[in-house]
Amino acid sequence: MDKINFISQSTSLILIIVISLIFTLVGLIYSQKYRGINNYLTANRNIGFFSLSTSLVASALGAWILFGPASAATWGGIGAVIGYALGTAFPMIFLISLGKKIRNEFPKGTTLIEFLRKKFSKSLFKLILLMTVFYMFVFLCAEVTAVAMLINYISGTELWITALTILIATLIYTLYGGLRASIFTDNIQMIVIIILFLISVFYLTSFTGNQFSFSFIQEKNPHLLSSNYIPNYTAGLTFFIAVAATNLFHQGNWQRVYAAKNNEVLTKSLIVAFIVIIPIVLFTGFSGLVAVSVDPKVIPDLGFFSLLLKEQTEFLSLIIIILGLSLTISTVDTLVNAISSLIVVDGKATFNLNKKTNYLKFSKYFIIGLSIIAFIIASKGFSVLYLFLLADLFCCAFVLTVFYSFYNKRLNEKTAYISIIIGLIGGFLLFPVPDFSKSLLVGILIPAEAFPVFVSQSLLFLSFIVATFVPAITWKIK
Repeated sequence: MDKINFISQSTSLILIIVISLIFTLVGLIYSQKYRGINNYLTANRNIGFFSLSTSLVASALGAWILFGPASAATWGGIGAVIGYALGTAFPMIFLISLGKKIRNEFPKGTTLIEFLRKKFSKSLFKLILLMTVFYMFVFLCAEVTAVAMLINYISGTELWITALTILIATLIYTLYGGLRASIFTDNIQMIVIIILFLISVFYLTSFTGNQFSFSFIQEKNPHLLSSNYIPNYTAGLTFFIAVAATNLFHQGNWQRVYAAKNNEVLTKSLIVAFIVIIPIVLFTGFSGLVAVSVDPKVIPDLGFFSLLLKEQTEFLSLIIIILGLSLTISTVDTLVNAISSLIVVDGKATFNLNKKTNYLKFSKYFIIGLSIIAFIIASKGFSVLYLFLLADLFCCAFVLTVFYSFYNKRLNEKTAYISIIIGLIGGFLLFPVPDFSKSLLVGILIPAEAFPVFVSQSLLFLSFIVATFVPAITWKIK
């Protein structure tokens, strides 16, 4: 990645440390008066409308929104932007009915896996637990990678410095205060995020002239807006399926479903989250369309920043660093506490450990271990979008079977298990390599020429379609 020092490394390092330290101290001080396992897992099931709304949005919108939608837009067109936005927001609407259903049927629950343990035996619920933890772990890696790459782009600060600072700071207050600390810091982070995001919107719409418009994109890259451009449909549907499926398995969302004071608060907060998320993701995605129209050689992941930091102003660089840090920390603390809660609640039924095992303590060691791996991965600077897509594929193979089982009591474990495995295998056979030129089936096991052109050009789309919908074919197997 190009090193463009918009600000000095020392300035960015001070910002990273100060912002991380502020959230750490706030989280620690606030959660001192809210101790105990109920606060750690579900915030004592007493979170009101404002706190729940801001926490849902802050948890959903990580640093990925500054990279993913813009990156997808550069090749997937307006369809990818719309699909990304709707996919991110849709689970909020779905959780209104499903969240109420689970709260009513399992009022003392904490995790989605708990509910599934009643439906399926150990072998399948363990597979679902493994997938959920894997997805959130990849999400953790992608988030830390995203902000490390952002700050590296702006100041040249090495990836490992940012990754290490954020992980240590977030682990300290989240493993101490749990969900209660995560939600309280989310409230502050969301206020900061909204203010800084609006500043970014103001700058881009005011100082980029007529470039930030549909007419400019139509002039430079009309195919990205064209109804005849196939990726507008395939990319849009891909991102909708992928992002929606993963968010339905996000334990951070389920914790907040259970943490709501009542069903009315839950419904209102989910609607607000839906309304707030869509325009934010649409805007960052649209910036990718503009960026590739301004400079066809733009690095896709940096589409948003290539526009915002075009004049290399120090003020905007500081704004973006604080915005990126706030987005990342709000998401990382959610992921840390979500994974920890899964181990605490479902660990006893999953691991054959000593009966005297303290699963809260064990979960903290487990999280620290995952964080060390995440730190190593983030230091390598892999593609943020590709990391997310890999995790998304896993969730897609599970999503229809798992949630269909909520409404169809006759779906047995064997059928569910087979359907998920078939979906995973089918999806992985078609899932493209990082340069999207081939897949295990198309181009490696069998020459790409043996397939229609549409297949070789739509590997990502087809891998998600197969992983998501093929499992449904096996439901009739007895």
